[in-house]
Amino acid sequence: MPAILNIAAYKFVTLPDLQTLRERLLDTALALSLKGTILLAEEGINLFLAGAPGEVRRFLDTLHADTRFADLEVKESWSEHQPFRRMLVKCKREIIRMNHPAIRPESGRAPSVDAATLARWLDAGHDDEGREVVMLDTRNGFEVDAGAFDHAIDWRLARFSDFPAALLAHKKELAGKTIVSYCTGGIRCEKAAIFMREAGLEHTLQLDGGILKYFEQVGGRHWHGECFVFDEREGLDPGLRPHSEASTASTSE
Repeated sequence: MPAILNIAAYKFVTLPDLQTLRERLLDTALALSLKGTILLAEEGINLFLAGAPGEVRRFLDTLHADTRFADLEVKESWSEHQPFRRMLVKCKREIIRMNHPAIRPESGRAPSVDAATLARWLDAGHDDEGREVVMLDTRNGFEVDAGAFDHAIDWRLARFSDFPAALLAHKKELAGKTIVSYCTGGIRCEKAAIFMREAGLEHTLQLDGGILKYFEQVGGRHWHGECFVFDEREGLDPGLRPHSEASTASTSE
């Protein structure tokens, strides 16, 4: 069993006490010898942490004790080595920058589709109402290059804040289709789906839990390549194995 537990999670929830919360979470993470990044903003929390399994779970127990994070959903993966070099907790304007402050997921999420249902739709080539299903990648272009859903739309975004303008430029091409926005863990596609619905694309859904949850529940159906991650693992294959370890395993098999 790999020694390091990696977790990713986010939640849109109002956080008025950013500096106090930052100090508390940093002290707790350092005391447990965890490494990674936690982003805090008035709109919520976004975190990527890694460490010994017991210590990671103790950190989560502390986090869940705060009623604002009691229902925080976590995606897990494992690695042989610590993929982060240090522990950072930062306060930002947004936990994922879109530059559209009116987009407030806490006020109401866009509808989502779960991994198993999406895989079934992709098998069939349409959703349950017979509409064509298109996958819309909301990640940056270099992330898409590492791996993506088959035939996904890729607007070669340089940053997520480019998404609104790209969507408005291509809106007519998406009319009448079921659009599934997706990203690594769900945070970008959640904001993107809300923006698309507000732009009048009523058949827009977000992939619940993003690529990582899809890998966990479905594996690599309708996917090619790896999922890029922003740490020393570089990418995860559909078995949630880090790039370097997956390469070693495939060489030895």
